[in-house]
Amino acid sequence: MNVIHSVAELRAALRGQDRIAFVPTMGNLHAGHLALMQTARAHGDPVVASIFVNPLQFGANEDFDRYPRTLHDDIATLRAHNVVDTLFAPTVAEMYPEPQGFRVQPPGDLGDILEGEFRPGFFSGVATVVLKLFSCVQPRVAVFGKKDYQQWRVVHAMCRQFSLPTEIVAGETTREPDGLAMSSRNRYLDAAERAEAPRLYRELCALRDRIRAGGGDFPALEARAANALAAAGWQPEYVAIRRQTDLDRPGDEQAPLVALAAARLGTTRLIDNVEI
Repeated sequence: MNVIHSVAELRAALRGQDRIAFVPTMGNLHAGHLALMQTARAHGDPVVASIFVNPLQFGANEDFDRYPRTLHDDIATLRAHNVVDTLFAPTVAEMYPEPQGFRVQPPGDLGDILEGEFRPGFFSGVATVVLKLFSCVQPRVAVFGKKDYQQWRVVHAMCRQFSLPTEIVAGETTREPDGLAMSSRNRYLDAAERAEAPRLYRELCALRDRIRAGGGDFPALEARAANALAAAGWQPEYVAIRRQTDLDRPGDEQAPLVALAAARLGTTRLIDNVEI
């Protein structure tokens, strides 16, 4: 596996490749990341991954400074599992050698709801860095995990509207045996919080099952799930039932749905979703 830190070296190494499969990450790799890279291997060759903690997507009071940075261990993990041919690990100065005045702004009906409501500017930061990484890597395919469901939809819509030659492939959420979605932020949880954390997934599954059983009062179902989390000591930000395709509120049509939630457990913010 080649480890590359500069855009110029990356472009030189990948020149002439037209089947690149790409997995962008912020590092602190776990089995969920490796599963995305294995999915990428099935869709292209070579497989390129990136590790970059993107400052543009962190708000003023978020965890940019303490976000886990484990590049040495991540490189060892990737080499041990042999799932990536090239790792791009730029510094902030390499990615943003001058202030990033040009930004990608997702439309409000997709980027300012749910995560975008509670993390203003987040999806502009995500879309901007993804577009910049795509420019550097030139992938034919890029793999994004469904755990960050809205992010996947934002990136997919961006590629469609900009006519980018990159196919976006969704990777299923990888979970711990007790159902907790794998996330780098899980390491913030203490022992008691870690034992409690799977409740988020359980409540979403219960919500899904109520809908499947014929429950049609979506606001009431959302409130029931949020109240159950609050009663267990969580601080829910949202529990929402949306259409899978565009994350709009469902109408009378029989569209595939997804239940999404974000809640704080102690000082740790967790998100999850269940397709219906």
